[in-house]
Amino acid sequence: MSEPSGETVPGVRAINPPELAPGPGYSHVISVDTPGRLVVISGQIALDADGALVGPGDLRAQTRQVFTNLHTALTAAGADWRHVIKLGYFVRDASQVIAVRQVRDEFLPPGVAPASTLVEVARLFRDDLLIEVEALAVVPA
Repeated sequence: MSEPSGETVPGVRAINPPELAPGPGYSHVISVDTPGRLVVISGQIALDADGALVGPGDLRAQTRQVFTNLHTALTAAGADWRHVIKLGYFVRDASQVIAVRQVRDEFLPPGVAPASTLVEVARLFRDDLLIEVEALAVVPA
C-alpha cells in the first residue's frame, strides 16, 4: 500500500510507493485532492526576453535560463514552485542529467519534488538548443 510522503500545498500530496525504487528529486505520484486552478506551461527553452540564446553549447547555462523562464511563467500565472506538480524534460544528452538536477535544485524549494519525466531526443526545434522543460502546476482555490 502506498503511503503519502509529503504535502507542500494543501490538497496536493506527493506519494512514493515503497514498492517503487526511490527517485532522486522527484515523486512517483502527485495527488491533487483540492479544487484549484490548473496552470500549464509550454516547453521553455534557453532564450532570453530578447530571443537570444543563453549558453550556446553549455547545458548548465541553458538549463538555468530554462528554469528562469519557467519561474517567470509561474509568476505570471500567480503560481510558484510549490505549486508545480509535474515537470517534463526533453534533453539532447541524458547522460548529463546530474547537471540538470543540480540547476533544478537551485529553483525548487526543499521538500518540493514534482512528478517528472526525462526523455532524450535527437534534436529540438533548433539545433543549438540542448534542453526544453514543460511544467504543470495547481494553484489551490
